[in-house]
Amino acid sequence: LRAAAAAAQAGLPLSPHTVRRLAATAPPLPTPWPAEARDQFVILLGAGRAAVPVWEALEAEGLVSRLLPDWERVRCRPQRNAVHTWTVDRHLVETAVHAASLTRRVSRPDLLLVAALLHDIGKGWPGDHSVAGEVITRDVAARLGFGRHDTAVLATLVRHHLLLVETATRRDLDDPATVRAVAEAVGSHAILELLHALTEADGLATGPAAWSAWRDSLVTGLVGRVGAVLAGQGEQEPGAPAPTAEQERLAFEAHRTRGPVLTLHARAEALADGGADDTASGADTGQEPPLGVELVLALPARPAQGAQESYAMGVLPAVAGVL
Repeated sequence: LRAAAAAAQAGLPLSPHTVRRLAATAPPLPTPWPAEARDQFVILLGAGRAAVPVWEALEAEGLVSRLLPDWERVRCRPQRNAVHTWTVDRHLVETAVHAASLTRRVSRPDLLLVAALLHDIGKGWPGDHSVAGEVITRDVAARLGFGRHDTAVLATLVRHHLLLVETATRRDLDDPATVRAVAEAVGSHAILELLHALTEADGLATGPAAWSAWRDSLVTGLVGRVGAVLAGQGEQEPGAPAPTAEQERLAFEAHRTRGPVLTLHARAEALADGGADDTASGADTGQEPPLGVELVLALPARPAQGAQESYAMGVLPAVAGVL
């Protein structure tokens, strides 16, 4: 590990002869690893792009699998999702490469780098790879000599490495319940900080279709909201606005007729350019031109039991009929 870390830091290759000699003569590391071995391992991962040829040289002689026995199950393993550019093992290395450029954003660079290398380690096992990876990561972290708290952090990062991007791109970020659920899963600012960097490194290592400025902005926005909740500034449930007179009238009619009551009216908004064309904007009449049509729909609440058949159609059939 000292030779590999030094070579990666210097941007130099390890000669095949040296690697073969190390593979033949180096004694196995004790379990758990001594602190110096763990530090050299982190230095190797933190070297960024220069670590790749060194890692490949170690792997060619079977040294990586000797250091991390679970690595053998993902070695040269193909990806199931076509969005991935690399095999599983190379994707893990590439994620560590990208994570190395993000270490200044986090307070524990060592945990970020190790989590990047292990986040998909569960793909070598059946079932949900995030769940399997959490279990494997606990074993690997103990082998590497991490303490109980750091092991729990690494396991959480691997378990939830898809949480931010999946929530940001598939859920309603304006729903306070969504933000609270993420905050509960993450648990602390320190883990949120690490998970944000890991998410970006994972996306960049996956391929151009997996990470973009749009996804980055969504994830960053979610992280800001979750951070506010963790800081005790939790998002407030939006209060329901008071019903208008028209809405009250529609609700009364829906209750009386036991069916949907609809109304359509034009929507008008001020022009973004301030109304450069007075004729087109309707400035001579003091009215804005209609920009669209708003459908307001009221339906009666159906009883849980009893005369449900006497109530008319639901929301979707009523709206579809209008459209």
